[in-house]
Amino acid sequence: MTVLIFLTSLCGAMAIGMPVAFTLVVCGIALMAFLGIYDSQIVAQKILDGADSFVLLAIPFFLLAGELMNAGGLSKRIVNFALAFLGHRHGGLGYVAIVAAVIMASLSGSAAADTAALAAVLIPMMRQAGYPVPTSAGLIAAGGVIAPVIPPSIGFVIFGVAANVSITRLFVAGIVPGILMGLSLVVAWWWVARGKDLATVPRQNWGERARAFRDGAWALAMPVFVLGSIRFGWATPTEAAVVAAVYALLVGMFVYRELKISMLYGVFLTAAKMTAIIMFLVSAAQISSWLITQANIPGELSGILAPLMQNQTLLLIVIMLVVLIVGTALDFAPTVLILTPVLMPIIRQAGIDPVYFGVLFIMNNAIGLLTPPVGIVLNVVCGVARVPMSQVVTGVLPFLFAQTAVMMLLVLFPDLVIVPYRYFMGLR
Repeated sequence: MTVLIFLTSLCGAMAIGMPVAFTLVVCGIALMAFLGIYDSQIVAQKILDGADSFVLLAIPFFLLAGELMNAGGLSKRIVNFALAFLGHRHGGLGYVAIVAAVIMASLSGSAAADTAALAAVLIPMMRQAGYPVPTSAGLIAAGGVIAPVIPPSIGFVIFGVAANVSITRLFVAGIVPGILMGLSLVVAWWWVARGKDLATVPRQNWGERARAFRDGAWALAMPVFVLGSIRFGWATPTEAAVVAAVYALLVGMFVYRELKISMLYGVFLTAAKMTAIIMFLVSAAQISSWLITQANIPGELSGILAPLMQNQTLLLIVIMLVVLIVGTALDFAPTVLILTPVLMPIIRQAGIDPVYFGVLFIMNNAIGLLTPPVGIVLNVVCGVARVPMSQVVTGVLPFLFAQTAVMMLLVLFPDLVIVPYRYFMGLR
């Protein structure tokens, strides 16, 4: 019955158009009323507790780093670097988009910001070169969703706090899956582009490539500073986020000199607005998370899933399919915040590595950013490319299938995630 109350209040509030953050509060109040423990002071206290976490400070700083990176010219130089080495190949601009997406994912961790930056630079070039715009937009959108998987990832920060899992280990474990997502796009783009008459960029000589590398070196060095400081224990993820923001600010203002003082207000305001949205969601989810535990909803679901508990692979396949379906209706952060407290007790009971599951879970939610009708990343690329949603949905399908196949491959072969992350962390 508690599961029914939870789902009814959640879906009912969303059905009448209530914002997701308020929906989570309503859902919590409904559960409190059903359990006979309603107290407005508890509601207020849990909402405050939801934001009272040092680790969550990483979110505003990683968001700020992404905005500073785009405004300061770092994104543009990453694209130019990839263009110098790959632009001359058949379908080269597509490969440039993939490589640039992977590099930018290691800088900001924001799928929407990366997608907007790549689309603004590459879509006009691809359109002029005769590339099918819906397919090009779909490729850039699919490249953008690598950002929540390759560290530094805002999604891993949210999941790590909600699931009480090491964010450093999540960051390290996300490297190989993120690279595999990029490689899957390479294969899918090769398949889509074969036989098409696509214009190429003139081949650049090694001198021009060296200049492109030197020009982009400051941008390319940023993930080394961020991930290196986390891996070797010089900084926590929160401190590394501050390093990323300060680095992007200094490089944009004093090295590339594209970030002007007059631009800072707009950059900080945009980052603050995005932070407020995410943090309100995290705070509101705290009341629902607490009541999910009080109502023993994970225990009820464990009973339903009991026949699958002895088969970890089958259990994960079922969970991934459920999350994929939920991702078509909910945005990234709400899905993570709602499902994490429900699923983690089941995952631990089944003996599944929480870090491994976290990578799969965040990857699944990232893929959900490509699925209509919500599909935030799809909406971003549609707005930048000025292409109808219906056309971009068609264009993104090959890349959506490729990344989903990678996720299912990791479900079937967990060592692809577990072995590298344990090796890099020095675990046995």
